[in-house]
Amino acid sequence: MTEVVYKKVLVAEDSSVIQNLLKKILLFENCKITSAKDGQLALDKFNGEDFDLVIMDINLPSVDGLEATKKIRSIKNKKGKVPIIGISGNAKNHPVETFMKAGMNEYLQKPLDYDELIELVKRYTAE
Repeated sequence: MTEVVYKKVLVAEDSSVIQNLLKKILLFENCKITSAKDGQLALDKFNGEDFDLVIMDINLPSVDGLEATKKIRSIKNKKGKVPIIGISGNAKNHPVETFMKAGMNEYLQKPLDYDELIELVKRYTAE
């Protein structure tokens, strides 16, 4: 019998609806999800645990997703290199280059495309 290996994913999203949707999708991909409803809480959780992937909303309360990503990238060890997928429902205010300059690996526009999300999760959590 094969042992299931769970990937640890931090979901930084202030909408409980989107959080729950992401949890349901990611559970099918054998992910263990930790949620944070604002940027500071996401950073606190990130600093307290090791994650395989971060899904980061851009417009978070307290510390926005771009600033949180920059703080993660400032960590000078393996932890600071964790893949980050940015998500936003309002990309018009930020060109895609803004997300990449902050240190995000990928960016998805809301409403999220299920197949694209799964493909990115698989790509960034593959061993």
